[in-house]
Amino acid sequence: MLDPLILADYNKVMNKPEGSSPEAQLVFLKLGGSLITDKHTPRTSRVEIIQRICGEIKTALAEDPGLRILLGHGSGSFGHVSGSKYQTRDGVKSPSDWLGFAKVWQDASTLNRLIMEALNNSDLPGICFPPSASILSQGRKIQTWNLKPLRTALEHRLIPVVYGDVVFDTDLGGTILSTEDLFVYLAEELNPERILLAGLDPGVWKDYPEKTSLFPEITPADLAQADKVVGRSAATDVTGGMAEKVNQMLELISSNPALEAVIFSGVEPGSIQQALLGKVSGTRIHS
Repeated sequence: MLDPLILADYNKVMNKPEGSSPEAQLVFLKLGGSLITDKHTPRTSRVEIIQRICGEIKTALAEDPGLRILLGHGSGSFGHVSGSKYQTRDGVKSPSDWLGFAKVWQDASTLNRLIMEALNNSDLPGICFPPSASILSQGRKIQTWNLKPLRTALEHRLIPVVYGDVVFDTDLGGTILSTEDLFVYLAEELNPERILLAGLDPGVWKDYPEKTSLFPEITPADLAQADKVVGRSAATDVTGGMAEKVNQMLELISSNPALEAVIFSGVEPGSIQQALLGKVSGTRIHS
């Protein structure tokens, strides 16, 4: 067994919580709104899929005791519908805008409560960190976020949960940050090994909306090409859709070459479990 002082130094260098083993790996997992809700039917969750995913997370943690998970989820047919109606991501100024801000918050938190309930029903130690309660942004860029509670949750093997949500913004009044926006900031602070983005599609299509061919991998060198061919979401998505997701991951990996992101389908039973264990098909985004 490693000397506790050596282990503490290792974790400090690797930016991992004290108490982690050298084999511990931190993985960010996003459950896309298209996966956990019916994005074409307002405020409709896919309860069976959510429950199955929670079971797969539990199984993966049992199979790999060193695995640490930070879970994020989109707002799907909950927050995106009200967000589109009130154009909240573009800014909040008028009384009507602020009413919309509150409605987006309500919708996003309603879906989050369903996720937290499913985690609890699976005896998973999920604990939520609502962005609206803790983040201040400027021009949709996170400026302040006290991560000490979240780090402590990881240290004690809890599963921190974040999600696309409204936040107060010093330039825009208020706005919406996507789960990917949150992951980009958190990745710089927490140094995960992998970011897994689970949705309906089996990867990133080369020819959306025809959807006949996938990118097996995308690197920062492909940024210009990917920006031209990657389509936006087919359903309402106020935070940019697939093209924005790919661009954010590429920019993040450009500054963090050891990081890998995977965009894949979480529809098939076992897909989330396999992805968490490093066995995933889909589009790999890497340096």
